[in-house]
Amino acid sequence: MKKDIHPKNYRFVVFKDMSNDYAFLTRSTVNTKETIVWEDGKEYPLVKLEISHKSHPFFTGKMKLVDTAGRVDKFRNRYKKFQEKQSN
Repeated sequence: MKKDIHPKNYRFVVFKDMSNDYAFLTRSTVNTKETIVWEDGKEYPLVKLEISHKSHPFFTGKMKLVDTAGRVDKFRNRYKKFQEKQSN
C-alpha cells in the first residue's frame, strides 16, 4: 500500500439531518465552521445534511411508484405517425 495517502486529521463530527433533526456522531475529516454540543456534553463540529437514511424515500418506504407502462404507451402514441412513415 502507498504511504501517506490517507488524511491524518480524523476527529469526531456530528452529522445532522435538517429535515427531521436526526443526528449521529462519527469520525470524519470534513471541514466545518459550526459546532454543536452533543449528548455527552462535549462540543463537536457540525455538518448539516439535507437528507439521510432516516429521511430518504428509499429507506423510509415512502417511494413513489412510477407508471412505466403508461409512459411507454404515451411515447408510442406520440411517435406513432413517425413509425408509420418509416415502415412505408
